[in-house]
Amino acid sequence: MTRGWHVDVARGGLPVATRDAVLALLNGATRHDGLRPLSEHATLHLRYGGDREVTHLMVWDSQSLVGYAHLDTTDKVAGPSAELVVEPTRRGQGIGAALTDTALNVTDLRPLRLWAHGDSPDAARLAQARGFRRHRSLLQMRRSLYAPLPCPLLPPGVHVRGFILGQDEPAWLALNSQAFATLPDQGGWTRADLDARLREAWFDPAGLLVAFDDSGAMVGTHWTKVHGAANHHDHVHDPIGEVYVLGVAESARGTGLGRALTILGLEHLRERGLDAVMLYVDDSNDAAKKVYEGLGFTAWDADVLYVHDGQA
Repeated sequence: MTRGWHVDVARGGLPVATRDAVLALLNGATRHDGLRPLSEHATLHLRYGGDREVTHLMVWDSQSLVGYAHLDTTDKVAGPSAELVVEPTRRGQGIGAALTDTALNVTDLRPLRLWAHGDSPDAARLAQARGFRRHRSLLQMRRSLYAPLPCPLLPPGVHVRGFILGQDEPAWLALNSQAFATLPDQGGWTRADLDARLREAWFDPAGLLVAFDDSGAMVGTHWTKVHGAANHHDHVHDPIGEVYVLGVAESARGTGLGRALTILGLEHLRERGLDAVMLYVDDSNDAAKKVYEGLGFTAWDADVLYVHDGQA
């Protein structure tokens, strides 16, 4: 017991009441901060049961949940990663530090990755105080949809249509695996990962564009998403579109397909009445940033990955 609160550690799926308490904590922090404290991947695992190897760290004050950390130990190469949130009125009381220290202890002081959503000074201070170093930055870029869009120029022989449920899943997963072979968080999606997203209220088949060459092979995709819509319960703000997944097969790289798919997706979002769109790109990916800047995107915010090297 510390200052009236204590940390519980649970592995695997959570009881429904506990899961709902965590989701309520996330939603409250989202309303206060204007951004989601956990990644979509972690939130989906919470909502639908998720990986059996996930560890949940929860700070309780009496019957109230005032802090939570999602500790994912499934990546055997990069090692465990954590994301955490503290109830807004309870910040500055050592709860975040307790969650971080518990995560380090649970992982036996192995190298640990810690994601901070939003490049906040508070997160930076906590990470530095606990021996983490800044390792990677995932840049959020935005663009107005009122500004003119260039004409989408598809490569010869390529056509684009909306995703067909019950038909396109295998080809889409194969394309996703190839397009993101160097990014296992994305390229490693399983059918269960895809199906969880297809079940979400925000999913729109018309907004998941797929491109085929004249042989019938799927060679590109642009999956758009809308945040803050009436059917999207994780966000409380004016609706904004997102370039959610943009991937091109090796055979179609350098043909202009990625740019054309991006523009087609932006047109779709504009036709839905949205006035702005966002995307995420690794801050070190200068080539991709140049493409997006050429389409009118500018830097807005960043998610930061901190790394603790552990202890020998």
